[in-house]
Amino acid sequence: MIETLQHSAPLAVTAAAVFGLLLGSFLNVVIHRVPKMLERAWAAEAAELRGEEAPPSERYNLVVPHSHCPACGHRIGALENIPLVSWLLQRGKCTACGAAIPARYPIVELATAVLSAVAIWRFGATAAGLGAVVLTAFLIALTFIDFDTHLLPDNMTLPLLWLGLLLNLWGVFAPLPAAVIGAMAGYLSLWTIYWLFKLATGKEGMGYGDFKLLAALGAWFGWTALPAVILLASVVGAVVGVALIVVARHGREVPIPFGPYLAGAGLLALYFREPLGRLFGIG
Repeated sequence: MIETLQHSAPLAVTAAAVFGLLLGSFLNVVIHRVPKMLERAWAAEAAELRGEEAPPSERYNLVVPHSHCPACGHRIGALENIPLVSWLLQRGKCTACGAAIPARYPIVELATAVLSAVAIWRFGATAAGLGAVVLTAFLIALTFIDFDTHLLPDNMTLPLLWLGLLLNLWGVFAPLPAAVIGAMAGYLSLWTIYWLFKLATGKEGMGYGDFKLLAALGAWFGWTALPAVILLASVVGAVVGVALIVVARHGREVPIPFGPYLAGAGLLALYFREPLGRLFGIG
């Protein structure tokens, strides 16, 4: 486990920030396309179960088709796709039709760049530093996908879980036994809450993707981090939920995704393990 703060050379931190901008640009593609890819796969599976032939469709993945304006179909060229810079130069508009480009795109790019730089500054150009960058990228993508669709895709949460266990074969973030127990405890804790809530109210309080995301965080940080992650996510989620109901008149029956708060708590656990451990009286 990393116990000491490592200050990396400015060049490594700068390189991490530049890489983070490029990674953030790719995450925007992931956030937009992964849910659509899942919908297409589910539609094809449903057609197969009904004994129907799946309707023909064009290739659609993280590479094909090329990026284009959703308003007019204008293909986005290389100079229009420079992370953060292009959005600023174009004043947040498509060069062909003038349609607004959501500010979320540069926000994702900037957040990924900043957090990637922080990861390398905190852990150095080490396995822990590279792992922190990867974890950050997954959590950012899962956060926005959950906000948009209330989904935490298995093809992202499960690889994240296995990657955490893989890194902890060498104790990068936690001893392997603690990581294995963390994965099991993370899943079972929310699974238990889910079923108790459902038995008491007849309603589903959260989705299975939340179980898997917490299991992944347990695999990365070990079981001792779980109380802090659950409490932080629950408190922030409750505060935001109440604020939405009071300020934005968000309906009480309208579900609020829990994944973003788990992801935020996971980032806090990544950088503040020791203070959180002292706060909760655990190692």
